[in-house]
This record gives sequence, structure tokens and C-alpha cells, in this order.
Amino acid sequence: MEDLNAILSPGMLVRHPDCPDWGTGQVQSNIGGRVTVNFRDVGKIVIDSARIALIPVFDG
Repeated sequence: MEDLNAILSPGMLVRHPDCPDWGTGQVQSNIGGRVTVNFRDVGKIVIDSARIALIPVFDG
């Protein structure tokens, strides 16, 4: 499986495909297949890129 999260960089906005109620989160870091995202309502979450492909948000 290709790591689609590899394009994510700090500052980008994303959504979690399995948790739409988390809303939009901002990427804090993307290191070694682990993406740290700060979601407004749930806080910082570390995502394993091998398991979850985050959805980039381009419209705010």
C-alpha cells in the first residue's frame, strides 16, 4: 500500500476518514510514517500512516 500521507506537511488541514465528528485538524508533524494532527475538539492525535490515509482539506 502506498503511503498517501507522505505528501502531508506541517500546517496542512486534514480530516480523519473514520472519525468525521473530529472535524478538520492541522498537521503538526509527519515523521517516519507517523503523522501528528491537532484536532480542535479532541486534541493532538498520532496517526499511523500504514493504517489510516488522512483526507487533505483544501477548502478550509
